[in-house]
Amino acid sequence: MAYESLDEDLVNELLGDGRASLRSLAEELDISVTTVSNHLSDLEENGVIKGYTPRVDYDAAGYDVTAVMQLKAEGSALSEITETLKAHRQMISVYEVTGDYDVIAIGKFKDTEDMNDQIKALITDPDINQSNTSIVLNAVAENEQFELNTESSET
Repeated sequence: MAYESLDEDLVNELLGDGRASLRSLAEELDISVTTVSNHLSDLEENGVIKGYTPRVDYDAAGYDVTAVMQLKAEGSALSEITETLKAHRQMISVYEVTGDYDVIAIGKFKDTEDMNDQIKALITDPDINQSNTSIVLNAVAENEQFELNTESSET
């Protein structure tokens, strides 16, 4: 196997099966278990692989409502607002963005009452100048990951 793409190949194998053993990865990639272990350690230390977690289907777990919040924030309070959102256990993504709004946050909620209560509590911050919340009707693609390929920029 060519080692120049080994890290990408390891990541791609783990995307297919995050519970794959070192031995099965070594067999699949035709390399030694020690090589797999060393490369995975490097990928973890460099922050490329941030952990090994299950992929949760929030709908199946009873979190049927997904809300997308767009917030305009007072400039000096932006980092405090994003940290508050990040710390909220039901916010699955928080982004600082360009455009009409400063922050986009995506949350999962059990129902619209739960969403309403949680969002009202979150947006009472006086440094939030404006908010717009949309409820997702249909998640066409969600939490998707893609295989690494450093040789081309395919879309």
